[in-house]
Amino acid sequence: MPPDIDPQSGCRLPSPKREELDEAARAIYDRLADPKGGSLVGLWGPGGIRLHSPKLAVKTQPVNRYLRYEAGFAPRVRELAILVVAREVDSRFEWAAHEAEALKEGVPRATLDIVKHKKPVDGVSETDATVIALGRELFGTRRLSSETFARAHRLFGARQLVDLICLMGEYSATAALLAAFDIQLQPGTPEPW
Repeated sequence: MPPDIDPQSGCRLPSPKREELDEAARAIYDRLADPKGGSLVGLWGPGGIRLHSPKLAVKTQPVNRYLRYEAGFAPRVRELAILVVAREVDSRFEWAAHEAEALKEGVPRATLDIVKHKKPVDGVSETDATVIALGRELFGTRRLSSETFARAHRLFGARQLVDLICLMGEYSATAALLAAFDIQLQPGTPEPW
């Protein structure tokens, strides 16, 4: 690991201390520390970093939960969207954290390889191709074509399209957080690319 990385947290900040957190932030800490608490990576990741700003952690948890589990996306769409963003912004940690989840939720390995290696979307479903195009355009070229917007609007409708773009934005913000604090892959995790 680079010399400025704390070996316990895997990033440039030490792990937050539970006893220094208020009650609401301690509840988040406890959920993250619990292997069955619902986090894919626990305290070694964005949740642990955000706890250094306890009020932020408390406010972002419900938004993240809504976007991931309550916005009405099929789980495979959610995980594909997260991975498209991870790849477009080269977030190794996010990719490593979500790749197995995407496979579990039914995203085909061939589709993940298209995203990982930035290949053309030949042979993928219209929904998957649209999610990939959204991420590639928004985070690659930083523009969204009228054609991609129209296709996404037709497939998802206005509310769900807003939620999908916000989910992708949430994960690009998380990627920035992870990059700034130089989060390392968890020990034993292979490099994704």
